[in-house]
Amino acid sequence: MNEPRLHHSPVKFSPEQFDAHEGGIDPARVSEAAHLAAHALVSRGREADDPEVHQRLVQLTDEQGLEGIAELWAQAPAVSLPGALWRLYALRAAARTDPHRMGRWFAAGKGTAQVSNVVAGVADPPGAEEICQVADTILSGAFNGEFDVALDRFAAFCRVIALGQERTQDIPSLTVRRADHRIPRLSRTANELDAAAKAWRAGVLD
Repeated sequence: MNEPRLHHSPVKFSPEQFDAHEGGIDPARVSEAAHLAAHALVSRGREADDPEVHQRLVQLTDEQGLEGIAELWAQAPAVSLPGALWRLYALRAAARTDPHRMGRWFAAGKGTAQVSNVVAGVADPPGAEEICQVADTILSGAFNGEFDVALDRFAAFCRVIALGQERTQDIPSLTVRRADHRIPRLSRTANELDAAAKAWRAGVLD
């Protein structure tokens, strides 16, 4: 099965930037390509038994860059297959770009969001290595496990991080400027992933 050819230099996304990216092309012009590429990617992963294939899919943006898939998927509706994949890849990129802060936010939020903490499945204590590992594991689960479970886990991850950001506003190195509205966006992203998971289970996530 052929995959779309994406030729872009890798671009790192910070935890504050991942869900604010706006693509750059009218969604109406790329909608068909976005859906075809998303279905091809998921189908390839779920039909393959080779762990190396799954690893390459997880690491897709490490070589191609997040900008490459952003042009296809960032402006897709949240409750759609390309929209859901965009959020999964962007969250992984954010986690791996700044895992130390992500880990501290997660540690600060996990006590308040105990259910989400369990669903996200981050090892305790949630250090940088654990954050990177769980981000890879969740994304890999989209291809070698249950796609809706991957969406649910990253939704839970978002909620814990958002709560952790709220609880660390008085720590300069962890402060997220409220003017940027990052905390509401993380919570919104969690809700969008939940909705996408429900749509997948209902067989209507396209």
